[in-house]
Order: sequence, then C-alpha cells, then structure tokens
Amino acid sequence: MLASCHGDREAQELFPQPPVRSKHNTGNTVPADKTATTTPAAGISRRRFLTGCAGSATLLWLPHPAVAKLGGARSLTLFNLHTDERLRVAYWVDGRYDHGALSDLAHLLRDHRADERHPIDPGLLDQLHRLQQQVGPRREIQVISGYRSPRTNASLRQASNGVAKRSLHMQGRAIDIRVPQVETEELYRAAKALRGGGVGLYRKSRFVHLDTGRVRSW
Repeated sequence: MLASCHGDREAQELFPQPPVRSKHNTGNTVPADKTATTTPAAGISRRRFLTGCAGSATLLWLPHPAVAKLGGARSLTLFNLHTDERLRVAYWVDGRYDHGALSDLAHLLRDHRADERHPIDPGLLDQLHRLQQQVGPRREIQVISGYRSPRTNASLRQASNGVAKRSLHMQGRAIDIRVPQVETEELYRAAKALRGGGVGLYRKSRFVHLDTGRVRSW
C-alpha cells in the first residue's frame, strides 16, 4: 500500500486566495462581482464562478477504449474550497473530450499555493463523474486538493508524515474531496465500488482521496 497522499493538517487548510484575473476569450474565469453571490462560506468573503466553453472549444477524441463504454455526455460540478471558485462544465461531449473544458478543470484544480497548473488525468475526471452519478448528479463536489507541485508536496511532507514522496497529486492523477450532505464513509464506499484506482478515507478531516493508480484502499 502506498503512503497516504494527504495529511489531516493539510486537509484543514482552507485559506482564501486573491481573486484570479479574468482570461479573455477562454471563458475560464468570471469576476465575482458580476455573476456571484457575496454570501460568506467557511470564512471566505466572496464566491467566484468558472464557466466551461464546450460550445466553442476544440474537441479531442477518446484515447482509451475502456472509457468509451461510459458513453453519453459527462459533466462535473466542482467547488474549490481554497480559491472559492466553482465550475459546472461538460468535459465530454458526443464521444470526445472537450479541450476547453479540460483546460478549465486544470485551472480550477491548480496548485493554489504555487499558482501552477497541470493537465488532469481524464481517467480521474471520469472517476469523479461516475462517483457524482452515484451520490447525486446535482450534488456539488468540494475539492480540498487537486494538482500539487513538487515544491508544494515537499513542503507538505515537512509538515506531515502522511504526504507521499511520490504523490500522484504531482501528476494530476489524484484528488481529495468531500460532498455536502453525504457522509464521508458513504462517499468512501461509493468510490471503492468504482474500482478505478486508489481510494483513501480520512474520517477526522472528513474527506476521501481518489487517484488513478493501482486499485487499493486504506
């Protein structure tokens, strides 16, 4: 079994970040004062939204035959607890990955500490989509940790012995999540049933880890 990719101490760091600048002609980021509410959430003063660009983006063909069996359109609703950004996007349309949506997802799941982004494994997105269908398609997935740069991972390892040296977070192949109104144990069981990779349960910090490594659980 691999070492857990996340420590309890790191999981509880919900520090709000400065607003991300709008990106023109991509649909990536929309200023909070134009589209979002101002209701504080978990100590965060303002909500910001990301929107997908499925209608105009370049589409990529499906690279893996096993995933093709899922079929149909696939979408995700994610909320980044660190940056207070929300993304509702269809990342798979008519048998193809949407390049623009994948870019938006990489932005939302970036390393907010180092302000670095990395492509996210489409297999991980498919796991999240299947999990979201299991626990409730309309329920939002809260993201605690997505991509993690080597520098950030090394820093977290110094603070906690629960962070793996070769964490799959550094490859865009792991994510730590929770779903409001879904018990952590229930989310864990649903994720394990997918048998899509590694699944870890962190009861104290109330989150579940998913990755696209070998099938295992802890």
